[in-house]
Amino acid sequence: MKKIPKLQPKARLALLIALLVAAACSLLVWNPERLLSQGFTSVVPGIWAGPAFAVVFALSTLAFFPKPVLNVVAGAIFGIPEGLALAVIGTTLGAVLAFGLGRSLGRESLQPLLKRKILVALDRRLTDQGFVSVLLLRIVPGVPFQGVNFAAAFSGVRPWSFTAATALGVLPGTAAYVIAGATASSPASPAFLFSIAAIAIMMVLTLAIARRARRKGTPPKAVEPV
Repeated sequence: MKKIPKLQPKARLALLIALLVAAACSLLVWNPERLLSQGFTSVVPGIWAGPAFAVVFALSTLAFFPKPVLNVVAGAIFGIPEGLALAVIGTTLGAVLAFGLGRSLGRESLQPLLKRKILVALDRRLTDQGFVSVLLLRIVPGVPFQGVNFAAAFSGVRPWSFTAATALGVLPGTAAYVIAGATASSPASPAFLFSIAAIAIMMVLTLAIARRARRKGTPPKAVEPV
């Protein structure tokens, strides 16, 4: 029996890009928010509603659908405790799927790029302190979800460290959106007001971090001769 030829690194990277583009383009024909919010629990039998929701959630994140929207939907459908658990599971599963694709299809072909100083430092940090590094990147607001997934996949982070850090790191931000979705019908309730305040703080921090990063990336102005 002939062996199936192994794809070359560049071919695997091209396949990874094609899969991600196809996943993103699939949102043109289906809307995760509409699918999950419009009678989802009535279509899926009770005991399977939670697992099915987590799977759709994970696939939606892989297609680059905004995760905060999915968190709000989780709270609106399942309430705070179950909605939070399902949102964290769906988020973690989606991250693991992206990590697996990046590790198996893209890491080897991108190894030559890691010779640059900045990328070498990032790779060493993620490899040597994988759990702590991923945890901090998940907690800090504004850091792209898929960016962390693939940065970790292309580095030497251990899968279990990545998974555990993701599940813990997304918990605070996810909780804020889930609570908002679960309590949206009572906008004067302390829980809803607390969640909105937390979301506002995260947005402000995101803008502050982005502005600081932009300033660091701006070259100093040349001093005109007197």
